[in-house]
Amino acid sequence: MKPFKIGHYTDLEHGTGCTVIICPEGTRASAYARGAAPGTREYALLSPIRKVDEIHALLFTGGSAFGLDAAAGVMCYLAERNIGYATPYGVIPIVPAAVIYDLYTIDSRIHPTAENAYQACRTAESDNFDQGNIGAGTGATVGKWAGIEHQMKGGLGFNKIRFKEAHVAALAVVNPVGDVVDENGKIVAGAQSALNFLAEDSATIRWNPPEVDFGENTILVALMTDVHLTKTQLYYLAERAHNGIVRAVVPAHTSLDGDIVFALSNGEKEFDLDVLSEIAVEATRQAIINAVKAAEPLAGIPAANQLPRT
Repeated sequence: MKPFKIGHYTDLEHGTGCTVIICPEGTRASAYARGAAPGTREYALLSPIRKVDEIHALLFTGGSAFGLDAAAGVMCYLAERNIGYATPYGVIPIVPAAVIYDLYTIDSRIHPTAENAYQACRTAESDNFDQGNIGAGTGATVGKWAGIEHQMKGGLGFNKIRFKEAHVAALAVVNPVGDVVDENGKIVAGAQSALNFLAEDSATIRWNPPEVDFGENTILVALMTDVHLTKTQLYYLAERAHNGIVRAVVPAHTSLDGDIVFALSNGEKEFDLDVLSEIAVEATRQAIINAVKAAEPLAGIPAANQLPRT
C-alpha cells in the first residue's frame, strides 16, 4: 500500500481538534452516510455518478459545521505543493470533510480553524497509529442517549488488518449517542452512573425516549486499502462497512447520529469484494472499540479505563 499520511491537531484545553489523511497520488474514494444528521463538505463529489475520481486529502474535525471551514487549511497546504485536480488555471485540491459535534465538551466558542488543519498537515506521517484523545477525537463522547450527564469519553481509534495479499486500515472518530460494546455485547463505554453502566442489567432501558434532541452525535470512519477498486466498488465497501458500526454501537444509526464511512483505495491488487468488505467491517468494529479503550478522562468526563465498577 502506498502510504496514507495521518496528522492531528489536538486542543485539550478547549476539547476539540482535527485529523487529516493526506492521500497518495491516484487515490480513489467514495462514501456512504447513515443516520439523519451528517455534517460534510464535498460529500456529493464522492457519489459513483460524479465526475471527480480522485481525492487528495480527507479531513475529520470537531466544531460541528463551524469546523468545516478548517478544510481550507488543507487545501492551502496541498496547493502550495502543487497537489490537486488539474484545471487550465491551476490545481484544485479535492478535500472532502466531515464533522462531529463536540461543542458541549468544554468550550462551544472554540472550533478547529484553517490554521489548525494546516498544522495537522505539517505533522502528517505514515504509520501514525496514535489513538484516544487526539485530533478529531479530542472532544468525542459516547453514551448520550440518557443525557449528557451520563456520557463517557469517546475518541479516535485505529485498526489495521492484513489478510492474504490485502491490507485494510480503519480510522474511526467515535462520538455516538449509543453505547460501545464488544463482540459479546458487553458494554465497553456508554451511558453510566457513578457505579454502573445504565444498560448493563437491562438493555431495554435504551428504548426509553432519548434525553438528547438533535444531531449532536456521529461516528466517522476512513477505510484505506491497497486493493484496486472503482468508485462504485468503493461506494459498496463504504456501505457494507457500516455493519462494523452496528456491531460495535447500540443503538446505532439513530435519527440523532450522522454516521459516515469513507472508503479510499490506492493500489493495483485484485481481491474478492465481499471478502474485502467483511475485513472492512471487522477493522471498523475494532477501531471503534480501540478508540474508547485508548481514551482518557477529560473535563470531568470519565473514560472506560478508569471508571470503577461494582
